[in-house]
Amino acid sequence: MSLLAALNPPQREAAKYLDGPLLVLAGAGSGKTRVITHKIAYLIGECGYKPGSIAAITFTNKAAREMRERVVRLLRNEDAQGLLVCTFHALGLKFLQIEHAHAGLRRGFSVLDADDAQGLIKELAPKGIKPDALFALQSLISRAKNEGLTPEQAQAQAASAREREAATLYAGYQRRLAAFNAVDFDDLIRLPLALLDGNEEIRAAWRERLRYLLVDEYQDTNAAQYRLIKMLAGERGAFTVVGDDDQSIYAWRGANPENLHELARDYPSLRVVKLEQNYRCARRILRAANALISHNAHLFDKRLWSEQGEGDPIRVLECRDDEHEAECVAAAITHLAQRHKQPWSQFAVLYRGNHQSRALEKALRLARVPYHVSGGTAFLDRAEVKDLIAYLRLIANPDDDAAFLRIVNLPRRDIGATTLERLGELAGARHSSLLDAAHSDAVLNQLGARAASSLHGFAKLITEFSARAERAAAADLVEALIARIGYAEHLGAQIKEPALRERRLENLRELVEWLRAMDSRGAGDLAAQLALLTHGDRDDPGNAVRLMTLHAAKGLEFDSVFLVGVDDATLPHEGSVEEGRLEEERRLLYVGITRAKQHLALSYAKRRKRFGEILANLPSRFLKELPADDLHWSGRDEEKDAAHKQEMAASHLARLAALLGD
Repeated sequence: MSLLAALNPPQREAAKYLDGPLLVLAGAGSGKTRVITHKIAYLIGECGYKPGSIAAITFTNKAAREMRERVVRLLRNEDAQGLLVCTFHALGLKFLQIEHAHAGLRRGFSVLDADDAQGLIKELAPKGIKPDALFALQSLISRAKNEGLTPEQAQAQAASAREREAATLYAGYQRRLAAFNAVDFDDLIRLPLALLDGNEEIRAAWRERLRYLLVDEYQDTNAAQYRLIKMLAGERGAFTVVGDDDQSIYAWRGANPENLHELARDYPSLRVVKLEQNYRCARRILRAANALISHNAHLFDKRLWSEQGEGDPIRVLECRDDEHEAECVAAAITHLAQRHKQPWSQFAVLYRGNHQSRALEKALRLARVPYHVSGGTAFLDRAEVKDLIAYLRLIANPDDDAAFLRIVNLPRRDIGATTLERLGELAGARHSSLLDAAHSDAVLNQLGARAASSLHGFAKLITEFSARAERAAAADLVEALIARIGYAEHLGAQIKEPALRERRLENLRELVEWLRAMDSRGAGDLAAQLALLTHGDRDDPGNAVRLMTLHAAKGLEFDSVFLVGVDDATLPHEGSVEEGRLEEERRLLYVGITRAKQHLALSYAKRRKRFGEILANLPSRFLKELPADDLHWSGRDEEKDAAHKQEMAASHLARLAALLGD
């Protein structure tokens, strides 16, 4: 049986087409990942492509991991070794690991994450700079890199004092990165682009290496990512990009839906296949989504359809204020869970901004409904946890320069940025790691006496704990390390507010207990434990109602979805309306609506607290764009409301009885 037999006709057409560039216009819930995975399996299993000649690009590591697993299952026992399924940044990293010498990097270069990059920029910025000003400068540097500009070009194009300041900072920042043999995330796209653009031999080699490209969520690509696709694909255009202009909601982080127009202009022979059958939503929900998004301009028209049932009417809840709104949502969730015997994990409450979760959390706690808030700072991303993990990384791998840079001054050891830049230059000349250079008397003698003494002490500390790591569990190592370096005291000096300080200390205790639990499961040596720590899903929500922003809900689906704050100050957001970004706000609501499979409710509050004031609200203008016959407005249909209230009351009594019987 053909690998493509399970696909519907448009999906099969998309999977089989190999005669030129292809755009798969994939509506919400239309099986786009199914098309990509089957096409990869088809290329390998039936068309003779070697796995290593295919690159499939996604936007998250999780999506890449799941996609690869699905391809392996489709190929069964056939070899998928060498298949590259990764994010744009991971592809850039692989490129630089191969071409490091051409990029002016030494083997084993470090990649700084956003926090480490910001710390480096802060070291170079004027003393006492405010966080918002620092963020603005970092954003300008990032924008220059994404536009492929060198520091000199950025300086030449600067049109304001702030842009000139950012360009100057950019130059110093790049010198510091070069000294540290390091790159940041923007460099993972910028440097491969520069090499592909400027070196015909490298360009030809990579086009020969990667014979076919597949790109998921194409509407979320930025200008630099699209240029990378073009550079790798060349004129032959051996690629399939899959996207949906109706789900482009990341303009704030650089996504450019205009890339769909660019694709059509750059590749006149572009084939377009539309996936319009939705396998997720009830027909009533889909009608609402189609009606809403029809008010946006489209380069390619499409209309989703479904063979699912009609589904329940879409409820519109008119509430007094945000607390009443939260209470209504909590009551409706408990009612539906009992009525349909649904697990809590099949419910989601979606909102425009994280601040909207507070009232909802309170109402769900009172109703004794388990919930999980997505989108907050993940445990592994908390600064104090990252600091201690960086210590463990350097203890396990003395060549980890990124870890060295993060912790060499945590707690403060009076090792300045200029000293670190000089250390980096000396390490580069020796072709050694920063830690190895800090062990060398020949290097230390070329630095100031005070800085050299501090670096020597730090290097001795890491060596001591590296020896301990051979016989001690990671949990014990972290406990000893916290005491030895005075990390708790460091936090105390940095954080004056007692409650916040205690939460940060509790995070350290939780890290120790987590490492201890992993050790009890036989995780092995320190490096193995760190791998588990890095790749484990620490924030698995389990069987709980999901609370998250509309942006965070992209790609997910639930039986029942509640969209809260659907009023004209929140959705559409008043700032977006003022800036002329109404179409993106409409796409955001469209994404929210199409997360729901069976039950959908939209709510708004007639009064809402904003900026410390209680302000009157109007229902969102988007509600008028939904089909009236598919909506049931609470308070406007007395007969339906009476029946619903009676059903809710019975459900509430049953819930109380169950709770009392616990």
